[in-house]
Amino acid sequence: MDSHGSSLNRSQSVASGLEKTTWKPSHSRSSSTLSSRQSRQIIKDWEVIDDLQVDMQTGGEHDMTIPGLCEGYLLKRRKWPLKGWHKRYFVLEAGILRYSRNQQDVSRGRVQGSLDVSLAVMSINKKSNRIDLDAGDILYHMKAKSHEIFYIWVTKLQAHRLYKKNEAATLHSGFLQTLSFSVADSAGASGALPSANTAVNSKVSAWLQQSHNPDICVQGICQKLPKTQHSQINKPAVGRHSSHGPPSVADSAAEYFDASDDVLCGSSSEVSDESGLSDGSTPNSDVVAKSTGRRTTLPATCPDNSHVGLMAILYNNIGKDLARVSMPAALNEPVNLLQRLCEELEYSELLDTASNTPDPYQRMVYIAAFAISGYSTAMFRNRYKPFNPVLGETYECIREDRGFRLISEQVCHHPPISACHAESENYSFWQDQRWKNKFWGKSLEILPTGMVNVTLPRYGDHYEWNKVVTCIHNVLSQQRYLEHYGEVTIRNLKSNVCTCKITFVKVNKNLNEVQGTVLDQSGSIIHRFGGLWHEGIFCDTLPTPKCVWKPSESIMIPKDHLVYYGFSTFAMELNELTPDLKPLLPPSDSRLRPDQRLLEDGKVEESDMKKDEIEEFQRERRKELSKKGEEHIPRFFKKAKDACGRDVWLTNETYWKLRENPGFAKTENLILWS
Repeated sequence: MDSHGSSLNRSQSVASGLEKTTWKPSHSRSSSTLSSRQSRQIIKDWEVIDDLQVDMQTGGEHDMTIPGLCEGYLLKRRKWPLKGWHKRYFVLEAGILRYSRNQQDVSRGRVQGSLDVSLAVMSINKKSNRIDLDAGDILYHMKAKSHEIFYIWVTKLQAHRLYKKNEAATLHSGFLQTLSFSVADSAGASGALPSANTAVNSKVSAWLQQSHNPDICVQGICQKLPKTQHSQINKPAVGRHSSHGPPSVADSAAEYFDASDDVLCGSSSEVSDESGLSDGSTPNSDVVAKSTGRRTTLPATCPDNSHVGLMAILYNNIGKDLARVSMPAALNEPVNLLQRLCEELEYSELLDTASNTPDPYQRMVYIAAFAISGYSTAMFRNRYKPFNPVLGETYECIREDRGFRLISEQVCHHPPISACHAESENYSFWQDQRWKNKFWGKSLEILPTGMVNVTLPRYGDHYEWNKVVTCIHNVLSQQRYLEHYGEVTIRNLKSNVCTCKITFVKVNKNLNEVQGTVLDQSGSIIHRFGGLWHEGIFCDTLPTPKCVWKPSESIMIPKDHLVYYGFSTFAMELNELTPDLKPLLPPSDSRLRPDQRLLEDGKVEESDMKKDEIEEFQRERRKELSKKGEEHIPRFFKKAKDACGRDVWLTNETYWKLRENPGFAKTENLILWS
């Protein structure tokens, strides 16, 4: 039999694995205290999953694709005295099932138990969502909270059992092969059918699509996108994925994951247990990080601002725009709003993927995921506020590792307007944002105006969308939490083939919930997606249902991140100033701003004094311009009108030219601080 036929047989065998089960009584199911009728019913509810057959033909090639890592919280029956259930975090990797008390223990390597799933008899009870694994000396009784999660775990356990049996068969036959994640690619290129692992999960895909359950995406069902290296459970790492094409069905391999009860690596959040996606399974989170040579921590921890009279400051300004209110430096974080615009490109690989996705409807899904990803940076950022840029302040960011460069500038002071423009060989990104901050007694609302723009030269697309309201609740207490709510509409100004509607749900049972649809010209839904803006977005209407985006912090948030302003690794890099970069920057760059630098170094009092000096200098500068009857003219951006007649700020394309020749050290520059 040729390799194509062999692949077909293995795929069919695995795909029908859930159906080819034998109804057998379990040795431990009946009880003398139950009636005979009850005993028969209990036995009937349980089924033993037959071992999947392994192709043992001489010279046969076994499918050695490692099934995707599967992890999440399940209920585990207590060992002593075998009464009740407790919640444990399970990780299934390469055929080995491990569990710990929580996700933090897993990341620290504290494992309470482990089991080779191929050596255990697997029994399931669909009515009670129960899974039993009996390896003789080890017995795990597990229960899922929902049928969706139960079905996914059953499917993934089968795939891992098959993998271990294939591995054993290969070793037994003497065929030691190097495991490669390119199996799916080669299969697709040769026209062969997807791997057995894909076939198993195609049953889940079909089942999800048939169910049309809108809550699936917020129940923590997630899929990995292609990866280049396999992650280690005890050594979580983050990297960046450079897409050279859209993920194929074979590449994706439909790898689903359970929900985590902790929001990102074990924060003490008040979010409910069903917090959603937390497996770290997308390109931006599963590729092993390569050292960029940039810093991974800050010079000093964040200051204690409990002594600051925040209540007096806020109550004296109820209903006012807080952008006009001077705040103590201790309430700030050592980045400003120009740098926060750059943070929205933390997941720029989504734009790279969109640029390599021919289908316009699927392309819109990735654009939507990018639009949502920009909000994830705020998850731990409700204790401090960014610095307000002074008029004329600038910020540049060059990221060769991510393939983009960005320039931003504070182009207006009243109202405060920050403009930015980023360029890459795959896309252009720009926006000008105006923020209004209002305090209403218990909550602080941040209302952005202005549109976000992305163009994809390869397809001639120009996407445009608005932003939603951000609200910090309980702002005067230690129980603060942040919420985004409102509607986002994404339009392609160059094509009316499709549009996208995204809803950031206001305070629901699932905090941080987001739902979206891609619509065709007639208004019919082509794709449906959703999830949690801080944990991931799942789309079950693509050819292979997948988690199209997941924030890297869920598996690789910096150590002691809460004492470093809640920054991600990317955020920690924003204000870094290296000796070789300093002479290339204009004096107006945020990294040269002294009050912000002093705060980053932990010199809060000095920062406060310098901040007052800079603000006073800015006021005097405005007065001088007013006396002369002049207005500030932005240096690197120009005012224009968009297609709807709105005022917008666009790059004048001079920054990078001046930087290269003659260099800012040889030009006349604004003096914003001393």
